[in-house]
Amino acid sequence: MEVIQAKSAGFCFGVARAVKMAQELAKTAERPRMLGSVIHNGHVTAELERQGMRTIENPREARPGDSVLLRAPGGGREVYRLLEEQGARVVDAACPRITHMQRIVEEAEREGRQPVMIGDPDHPEVRGIGGWCGSLLVFSGPEEAARWAESPAAAGVKGLTIVSQTTLRRKVWEDSLKILKKQCTNLKIFDTICDATHTRQSEAAQLASQVDAMVVVGDPKSANTAHLTEICRQGCGRVFQIESADELSLAELAGCVRVGLTAGASTPASIIKEVKKTMSEEKIQSEGMENFEELVEQYTNTLNTGDKVTGVVIAITPTEVHVDLGCKQAGYIPVDQLSDDPSVKPEDVVKIGDEMELFVIRVNDVEGYATLSKKKVDANKAWENIEEACESKEVMEGFVTEENKGGVVVSVRGVRVFVPASQSGLPRDAAMTALVKQRVKVRITEVNRARRRVVGSIKAVQQEARAAAAAEVWANIEVGKRYTGTVKSMTSYGVFVDIGGVDGMVHITDLSWSRIKHPNEVVSIGETLEVYVISFDPEKKKISLGVKDRSTNPWQVFMDTYKVGDVANVRIVKLMTFGAFAEVVPGVDGLIHISQIADHRIEKPGDELSEGQMVDAKVTAVDEEKQKISLSIRALLAPTPAPAEEEEA
Repeated sequence: MEVIQAKSAGFCFGVARAVKMAQELAKTAERPRMLGSVIHNGHVTAELERQGMRTIENPREARPGDSVLLRAPGGGREVYRLLEEQGARVVDAACPRITHMQRIVEEAEREGRQPVMIGDPDHPEVRGIGGWCGSLLVFSGPEEAARWAESPAAAGVKGLTIVSQTTLRRKVWEDSLKILKKQCTNLKIFDTICDATHTRQSEAAQLASQVDAMVVVGDPKSANTAHLTEICRQGCGRVFQIESADELSLAELAGCVRVGLTAGASTPASIIKEVKKTMSEEKIQSEGMENFEELVEQYTNTLNTGDKVTGVVIAITPTEVHVDLGCKQAGYIPVDQLSDDPSVKPEDVVKIGDEMELFVIRVNDVEGYATLSKKKVDANKAWENIEEACESKEVMEGFVTEENKGGVVVSVRGVRVFVPASQSGLPRDAAMTALVKQRVKVRITEVNRARRRVVGSIKAVQQEARAAAAAEVWANIEVGKRYTGTVKSMTSYGVFVDIGGVDGMVHITDLSWSRIKHPNEVVSIGETLEVYVISFDPEKKKISLGVKDRSTNPWQVFMDTYKVGDVANVRIVKLMTFGAFAEVVPGVDGLIHISQIADHRIEKPGDELSEGQMVDAKVTAVDEEKQKISLSIRALLAPTPAPAEEEEA
């Protein structure tokens, strides 16, 4: 019979930490006590009592001088108060994840939100969390969540803060969230399922589907052991839950070729080993609880502020990332210590299972956690990159964090780089605030690591990019080639357009077929224009550009639209002493002679017309060869009758 053991069977780091603390307390304290079983395992409890630890069931049983260990599932605020009132010293062995949840529900209560927990309402962990807020709603699953969400009580709740029991099955958690997200708004969700529990359950489910029988080892009172058994039964028809090797019957495994073995988080390695040996028909005597030392030794390393550590991401929330450091402290990376980009989301930076180097910025041995920083490690590595970039003139990318006296500060891989205003790439006297919160490319020009001073230039990068683009333009320019450009400046005679590192000139006559007095009538600075090359001189670095579409001949448009005798609605574009020019179609003007403006004698065209005025005029003559048009307003006016002669008396 082949025995296959799940990789994640047995103690998790929180349980191992609690057991180790209990062992140390039994050795060092004069009156060691534990409030209830440290973990759900009778064998562990018996061994601790053999070492001198005594169990009390109520805080009021404690006496002055007692050192009372609070077990892994934690306890409520009232427990701490009562123990202090009794004069006992509190040694908190609560799993750091439990401590984290205590802070979450406390904060929710302060914010006026309703704390909610998905889990078993009778579990010590759930009861303990409930002791850290005035009122904790507990839903065992999606059905209870749905009933509450549809009840009148839900209508008066302003916001929910939701956590989960650490040993909860992930499907129960996800199904419950779907209900609450659908029925409620203003939710704060904290996925506090222990990743080790999820991994253990996933491995058990996969193993159960591949074997003839499954053996689950753990205390019958353990919730995570019960969940493991339930999960295994969904994939395997023969599942046996036992507490020790004595309960295993090899006869029941008769005929099995492959048997899977897993264990709950409260099961010591010695019991798992004994069960496996028994299943392999190689019985050995119990090695005792000394094997605790082998398993928990990895959790006794002490962290110090300033240490560099390696951790594995085990959970991600909107405000922090949980990291398994392989020691007695749990690790947390606040979101502001993940990246130098303040707008970044944790899930965009790390993924569950990622291994990374981290910097310890604070250790809280009392609550059993360490605050970590990925940003500081990245910054230290960045200094090396910054120095190399300064020597190699490599262009780096950064995020403008603030306007500073005389320039701006750019965060480049976590390192502050000062960019003087003269090197910002902005016009002189322009407001530096335009760059704040922008991503920019910068050239490092000076590095003084001892003084932690770095100076950079945005302008240098822009100039190099422009020079490279200009070289590309000149290498490929040709008459008629089209570009998309940006209007950079304007004069009375035309505009200068940037076509990608090179400025070209569009004369006012090439901006529009219509007659205009100033370029600002048809374009504005910063506007995007489609232009084409009329001519260029590489030696003088001059380019003449056009905008109006020469493929459309305005004279032909006129000839296709009008003939002699037709009436056109025209726009007066220029007044002269001898008459007025009027635009018939864009790009084609006709002359209204002063004699053809009115049906009576006028001194000057301005007496009857003004520039921009729209009038009807008759086409009286067309010179196709010289492309000239004669127009008449007078021809459309009714003739004034001559005065009648007076009759002779």
